[in-house]
Amino acid sequence: MSGARHANLFLDMLAAERGASKNTLDAYRRDLDDYLAYLTEAGTAPDSASSTTIRGFMASLEERGLKATSAARRLSAVRQFHKFLYVEGYAPADPTAAVSAPKRGRVLPKVLSVDQVDRLLQVAHEGAANPDASPPERIRALRMACLLELLYATGLRVSELIALPRSAAKTRERFLVVRGKGAKERLVPLTEAAREAARSYLAALEQQGKAVGPWLFPADSESGHLTRQAFARDLKAVAAAAGLRSDKVSPHVLRHAFASHLLQNGADLRVVQELLGHADISTTQIYTHVLDERLKSMVRDLHPLSSGEG
Repeated sequence: MSGARHANLFLDMLAAERGASKNTLDAYRRDLDDYLAYLTEAGTAPDSASSTTIRGFMASLEERGLKATSAARRLSAVRQFHKFLYVEGYAPADPTAAVSAPKRGRVLPKVLSVDQVDRLLQVAHEGAANPDASPPERIRALRMACLLELLYATGLRVSELIALPRSAAKTRERFLVVRGKGAKERLVPLTEAAREAARSYLAALEQQGKAVGPWLFPADSESGHLTRQAFARDLKAVAAAAGLRSDKVSPHVLRHAFASHLLQNGADLRVVQELLGHADISTTQIYTHVLDERLKSMVRDLHPLSSGEG
């Protein structure tokens, strides 16, 4: 029986027994077509493939530059295909049983330097101070300055930031009470720059008669407040004006900058965990590359037996 026939039987099973959608079946077919093409080149067939064959296929994916996540998905399809052939009696064994999935490297978050964040804030504030700006343009610029100052001061999730109540700009406290995931409340600090940016923005809104509704960032959207997409779009424009690559700047990247810059300056990891609203410290430990670098430099500079070279 040909490999194509084996693949068709497997796809028929997915459709009939598991109710797989057309998109799912198309994805499996693409993965299996790639695998069968490899088997043809290797001069073998699905019912005679060995674990060495499977490892060779995975190596070919790596040579082609496939990401670990994509390679793992392709192996999953091949694994299910061979299990089907074995269980249904089309093959004497399942060669994938002894093959482990490629390791997925943990992706480090993109982080902006302090200077880059300063440039973003400077451009945002310059836009707000532009004397030639129309009232709508000035409000939009003040809103961006407020968003950036608040985000960098607090490390809020984007969903938390855009849904802040108007009372956040009026607080006399040096912190905000934020309701995050799972309706858990936490305290986040407010810098004087963030408080001033919020007050200036709200004053401009009220002056234009636009401070209506409960939101600090009202917008003509289904939710009634600024959307994540609109904020991300406006932020990319500011990034470009600041001379930064817009594909490297997003609201989430600024949350990462908040955490990384705190750790660089000596903050405790558990404090950062609390500020970010992470339920588990393992989530926060993605930032330990920052701590690692600081500790390396500390040992290099301060250890009595270190040559100072590293």
